[in-house]
Amino acid sequence: MNTASAAPPPSPARARARFRPTQEGVVFLLTGVLFLGFSWGLDGFLSTGNVITLLRSVSVLGMLALGMGLVVIGRGVDLSMVASMVVGMCWALRMASEGTMDFHLALLAGLGFVLACGLATGIVVAFAEIPPVFTTLAMGSVIFGVGNAFFFSVDTHNAPQNLGWLRTLGYGSLLGVPLAIYAFALLALLVHGILRGTRLGRTIYAMGDNPQAARLTGFAVRPTIVAQYVASSLIAYVVALVIVASNEGMNTRLFYTTLVYDVLLVVVLGGIGLGGGRGGVRNVLVGTLLVGTLASGMTIMDLSNTAQNLIKSLVMLTALVMDTLLNPRDEQTSQQGDI
Repeated sequence: MNTASAAPPPSPARARARFRPTQEGVVFLLTGVLFLGFSWGLDGFLSTGNVITLLRSVSVLGMLALGMGLVVIGRGVDLSMVASMVVGMCWALRMASEGTMDFHLALLAGLGFVLACGLATGIVVAFAEIPPVFTTLAMGSVIFGVGNAFFFSVDTHNAPQNLGWLRTLGYGSLLGVPLAIYAFALLALLVHGILRGTRLGRTIYAMGDNPQAARLTGFAVRPTIVAQYVASSLIAYVVALVIVASNEGMNTRLFYTTLVYDVLLVVVLGGIGLGGGRGGVRNVLVGTLLVGTLASGMTIMDLSNTAQNLIKSLVMLTALVMDTLLNPRDEQTSQQGDI
């Protein structure tokens, strides 16, 4: 008779943990349900024009969310990214339209301004140790105020009409997919590579998980914080170029929209915890799909901006509750000023 003891069956707790649904999985399932529901119940949802519009809007939202996610993983937040991209790009468009300088040189000047804004924000957060949510909220108002006072006096700024590459970026497609989606995919791969394959990425995760332990371990925490905000500003400027290419210009009133909160909604809804140290590009992709699908459906239903903002606010609140339940805040993440 074989007396060898059989392996004990898994405990109920371990079995429940194995099949425990993740926020990412729940959001992906909800996206599928919404997409099928809108496809069945809304005329024109699956039309070619709406799908292309959806893809373009998803690319803009997703690329901005990649920049925001990079900061949130490191236990920060960047509420100034929309202000810096609007001011930097509109300034470049104004200089090009007035003939002050060539459009390409104007783009470089706008890029320099945006990077300077990210550098200044990162320095304040890293060395003055002011909570990022207050720093970036104030910096957004300062940046836009500087733009209104010194860089432009009108709302709408048009792009040059004789640039083939710019029009191709905005309206071109490959295999029926807009080029903006390919730009989103390339940026996602780049951010994923940085987070998972570089010392900067390891430092971001370590810093987000436990900043004090990261410092004691020898990680360059302060330079990494600065690098996060510079990278977020750079990504925002790339997105601004996609917006200009798709709309043949940019309006400064974009600053007054809920875009930055939509971006934060994508990040939190996708499963990147506000406590830091968790999540990645895949979470951004999942959150982008849900928010983009929801926004497209609400637009076709012709809901007012007030109703759309209310629905998105409720979704944001639900995502924050989910984040709190799935990622309980410990002694480190509950400290004042962690975001």
